[in-house]
Amino acid sequence: MPFETAINTAEEVGLDLVEVSPNAKPPVCKIMDYGRFKYQQDKKQQEARKKQTAFQLKEIKLRPKTDTNDLEIKLGHLKKFIEKKNKVKVTIMFRGREITMTDRGRQLLQTVSEKTGEFASVEQHPKMEGRTMTMVLAPK
Repeated sequence: MPFETAINTAEEVGLDLVEVSPNAKPPVCKIMDYGRFKYQQDKKQQEARKKQTAFQLKEIKLRPKTDTNDLEIKLGHLKKFIEKKNKVKVTIMFRGREITMTDRGRQLLQTVSEKTGEFASVEQHPKMEGRTMTMVLAPK
């Protein structure tokens, strides 16, 4: 229907001409109360926000000399974080002369990614930043 005719019809009824989908060819408009339309749009957006899950980035810190038992405990914490749908940043801190052990740190991160492979995936591969090496794990 032509634009002018639609506006005249809406004014006769006492309602507004609301553009429902502007991207369609031709654009789709409805004769309705604009306030009610706006309210419904807000409700839809609130429902969409409720269904979104916000994740947190948790961090687990290790050292190149971390022993196997300590590593198992840290992996237990990591598993709990992943089960709660959080991402985990695994950080290896190098102090003093430990900076020469970057290969050992990489092996440690490789071990972590292998042991968590069934419930987590590597989102960011090991990367050296100053005196720390980091890797980010995300839930599968």
